[in-house]
Amino acid sequence: MDLNLKGRVALVTGSSRGIGYGIAKAFAAEGCDVHLAATNPDRLQTAAAELSKTYGVKVTPHASDLTKLENVEALAKAVGDVDILINNAGAIPRGKLSEVSPAAWRKGWDLKVFAYIDLARYIFPGMCERKKGVIINVIGLAGERPVASSIAVSTANAALMMFTACLGGEGARHGVRVLGVNPGPILSDRLLTGAKKNAIAKFGTEDRWPELFHKLPIGRPGSVEEIADVVTFMASDRASYVNGDVLRIDAGLRVQDPGE
Repeated sequence: MDLNLKGRVALVTGSSRGIGYGIAKAFAAEGCDVHLAATNPDRLQTAAAELSKTYGVKVTPHASDLTKLENVEALAKAVGDVDILINNAGAIPRGKLSEVSPAAWRKGWDLKVFAYIDLARYIFPGMCERKKGVIINVIGLAGERPVASSIAVSTANAALMMFTACLGGEGARHGVRVLGVNPGPILSDRLLTGAKKNAIAKFGTEDRWPELFHKLPIGRPGSVEEIADVVTFMASDRASYVNGDVLRIDAGLRVQDPGE
C-alpha cells in the first residue's frame, strides 16, 4: 500500500533508539525527510547516519534536553515547518505516591507531559495556517489502567490522552489531525534488558526471558516495528478520517480475562 508520504518532513522525539527510532525508520523507508531529537548526541549521529545511508533521505539530528522549555522552543524553530510531529520522548518513574519524590515526579512530567504539550504549542499553529499536518503522541497503556504502583505514569498518560482529544477537536477545523497510541508491552532495548535481568533472577539464565511473557494475550510482547507500522499508517492520508483518538496497541491486554 502506497502511503503517499514521500517528500514529507517528520520530527520524531526520543528517536535515537527504541520505539522512536523504529518510527523514524518507518518514515524514512516511506521517503520522508526526518528530524531526530534525543539527548545522547553519539546515538543520534549513529541513528541519523544509518537512516540516511539506508534510505537516501535527509536526516537531521538534534541533541537536546527537552525537559527545558527553552530547548523545546529552539527545537521547534530549528526544524521549521514539519508535516508530521511524533511526540515520543519520555520516561516517568514508577512507584507509589510515597515512593516517587516531588523532584522525580516533576522531572518525568517535564519530558513526557509538558514537552509533548509545548512542542505541539509551537508546531500546531503553523500546521493550522498551512491547513495540513499530523501530530501523534506516543503515550502508553497505563493511562487506561489506574495502578497505584505506577501512579505518576498512569496520571501523566491519562492527561496526555485528554490533551490529544482536546487538540484534535480544535485541529479538525483547520485540516490538522491529532492522534495518540497506547502501546502495551513492547520489546524495546530497555524492556529486553530488564527481562534478561529478571530471567537470571528467576531461572538462572537470561536465555529464558521469553518465558516471562507467556501470560500476555499472544504469548509475547509487541515489536517496535508493529508500533511503527501503525503510527506511519495513522500519519498518512489513508487515515485521514481518524482524528482525536487514542489507539490501543496491546494485542488485547486491556480486555484480557484477569484469570488467564
